[in-house]
Amino acid sequence: MKRLLKLSLQKPELAALLLLLILVGVFQITSNGFFLSYANMRGLLGFLPEMALVAIGVTLLMICGEFDLSVGSVFALMPMTMAVLMVDGWAFLPAVLVGIGFCGLIGFVNGFLTIRFGIPSFITTLGMLFMARSLTVVISGGFPPRLQMDRIPEQLFIAFVGPGDLFRASFLWFVGIALFIAFLLGKTNFGNWVRATGGFLPAAQAMGIPTARVKIACFMLCSMLAGFAGMIQVLRLGSPLPSIGEGLELQAVAAAVIGGTSLFGGIGSIFGGIIGATLIRVIDNGMVLSQVDSNWFKFAVGALTILAVVANAWLRKRGRAMKVET
Repeated sequence: MKRLLKLSLQKPELAALLLLLILVGVFQITSNGFFLSYANMRGLLGFLPEMALVAIGVTLLMICGEFDLSVGSVFALMPMTMAVLMVDGWAFLPAVLVGIGFCGLIGFVNGFLTIRFGIPSFITTLGMLFMARSLTVVISGGFPPRLQMDRIPEQLFIAFVGPGDLFRASFLWFVGIALFIAFLLGKTNFGNWVRATGGFLPAAQAMGIPTARVKIACFMLCSMLAGFAGMIQVLRLGSPLPSIGEGLELQAVAAAVIGGTSLFGGIGSIFGGIIGATLIRVIDNGMVLSQVDSNWFKFAVGALTILAVVANAWLRKRGRAMKVET
């Protein structure tokens, strides 16, 4: 039992999971039992994939030792590109593929410039944040195009499915993608390369790991996941707005950090990033139900980020110090 406790204490996502359970209990009480009701869970789970998919990509990239601050802008750019192409007569699937491909190109540019010129990814992607947001406004022509919903397979993305129509189809996409990325990170050579590259770059290079290609691949996956998440939100809302996704990049980084991902790379898990994203959505939803002033939301997320980092460091330290009899 003591050995199991020691291993658990060193899990980076443990603190976030404990906080999630505590907050669920608190909001269940302060909302007079409405928080865990069917109606509220249906709404909460319907919104979760849009944030969680971005958090998955950012978590993967942070484990690889890099940041991407452009995901909020890419979140808006991809669906705007798709919508404009559809207005011009393109079918839904080709428009989506072009939009996702455009996101992959943005990720490639972010990774290439960062690695080729030795620029901190914080700066590279900060520049891309402004460029992608500006492109979103430009290609919209100043007026958001109207989506032709009759040409979109709603059953595949936004329709309610599952027992009692509890989930949207987007939730199934989210689960499938999360399992796939978690498998890549935990069960493949690529995942080992990602952790080695983020953990100690010189050693990874000395071992012959293609660190440049690994980083660029993570940048591309991060951008494509952000674009796909933006598409899901736009399909749910029915209209692409140039302003969607503003501030999402910071929430995604916060979700990754809350979930136990190290700011220095090499440590973290996809499950932890998902827990972090869930925590942020729970706080947002729970504060509304508990009739707390919404202006406290950002304060709560910031405080939670700091608390999670401190708690993770303390738990790992206690776990390493704990003596276990062999």
